[in-house]
Amino acid sequence: MNNNTLLTELYRQEYLKMIAVLCRYFGLKHIEIAEDIIGETFLKASESWTIAGVPENPVAWLYTVAQNKAKDHFKRATIFDTKIAANIKQNTVESEPDVEFGSEPIGDSQLAMIFAVCDPDNSAGSQICLALRILCGFTIEEIANAFLTKTETIKKRLHRAKTSLRNSHFQIGVLTESNIKFRLDNVLKTLYLLFNEGYFSKTNDQLIRNELCAEAIRLTLILTANPLTDTTQTKALLALMCYQSSRLEARTNNSGEIILYDEQDQNLWNKDLIEKGNYYFVQSCQGNQASKYHLEAGIAYWHTKPADRDKWQPILQLYNQLILIEYSPITALNRAFAIARVYGHEKAIRETEKLKLIDSDHYHKLLGYLYETVDVNKAVEQYSRAAQITRAKTVKQALNKKIEQLRR
Repeated sequence: MNNNTLLTELYRQEYLKMIAVLCRYFGLKHIEIAEDIIGETFLKASESWTIAGVPENPVAWLYTVAQNKAKDHFKRATIFDTKIAANIKQNTVESEPDVEFGSEPIGDSQLAMIFAVCDPDNSAGSQICLALRILCGFTIEEIANAFLTKTETIKKRLHRAKTSLRNSHFQIGVLTESNIKFRLDNVLKTLYLLFNEGYFSKTNDQLIRNELCAEAIRLTLILTANPLTDTTQTKALLALMCYQSSRLEARTNNSGEIILYDEQDQNLWNKDLIEKGNYYFVQSCQGNQASKYHLEAGIAYWHTKPADRDKWQPILQLYNQLILIEYSPITALNRAFAIARVYGHEKAIRETEKLKLIDSDHYHKLLGYLYETVDVNKAVEQYSRAAQITRAKTVKQALNKKIEQLRR
């Protein structure tokens, strides 16, 4: 593995944690400084490793350099006082921080920071945007895709959120039980969106980003180990992640192209993850509340069943409930696909076209699929529109391949 490839992988894996660690040590009022320090650290790694070679422990090297750069910044700014210096001395970050609960209610650095950022002084949307940006390493475009909105809207939300935290002289402290419970919903939504970006990335050259899926599962699993956050919704979200992750290996071929659900090799489905999903799903159903995570976990559960099972009717029923709890264009399109499997393509075409989501590549992809058995020319037209809209390289390639096949 060459230096550039290694640095790219390390950036994906460690950026999230490094930002969390720096912000936790030095305060959220220095968010932009933390981002700059991490950027400078990776730039220095690129220059140094090219000349001197990759260090024996590259992760420890990155943390050490980032810590030193932070200390240098505070010295130059004359705010590196005794309190901060003592804190750094007691909390050196020469290697990756331990992933476990300590004496504090939320002990993992990244997870604790997500709770801290979900401050009620900001709107729910702004809290989640800030957590995704600062602590999950999302680009502006990735956040916009997650919220199905424009990048300018996200920029404004982030600016307002950061300004609000600075003006309120935000300090990171131990959260009370009531604060943790009050903020849990937005933390779960953040982890949900983190997993979704890993499961299907619209902006990355890689359609599936396993490291994001793994990180979301890791953080959600930590929540289930704490009585304050071990709720039925948390368990349902973890079940959903396990079910979806069980099919990751079967979702793409060796070239990184997407493999449709019906064409997946079921032998590649991870049975251990399915069993874990079953365990957490059963645990999540012990309460009286059915959240969106319960419904989506139920849909994912049915997708782990063999293709010959009669499962599309219960899947459609779950989508009917989900769309009432929380409407989204993606849910509406997925429901239309389920309608096709239960009632046929022509009925599904009518339902889909009512949505008029002409700016969505998913909308045109679905119509292309539905028209394949009804009108090939219209199928090609819809697939072509989807290929023009999508920003995902692998999706564009798959769509162009499908268009060529239909034109033969």
